[in-house]
Amino acid sequence: MSLRVVVDGAAMAEEPARAFWARFSTWMEEHRGDLGGFARAEGLASVHPQMHAGEPVLVASRTNQQAAYASAPSAPKKPGRETPRKRRR
Repeated sequence: MSLRVVVDGAAMAEEPARAFWARFSTWMEEHRGDLGGFARAEGLASVHPQMHAGEPVLVASRTNQQAAYASAPSAPKKPGRETPRKRRR
């Protein structure tokens, strides 16, 4: 599983992203739910965990304000059928 970080639309390289995730995980264990505090400690305005194509991504910004902690949203689904049709016998 890749651990991705995107800052202001730019993907972070793999090794710095892994280090960022490690710091994020440590921070969240010690300061449960304090995304804003982690963002400030990293010199950022906000950090939001998201799911992109089933993979965890930390989306950070130097300018966008921090939103309240919530479950990580998934990227929008592609248009099409929500559920497969049942086969007729």
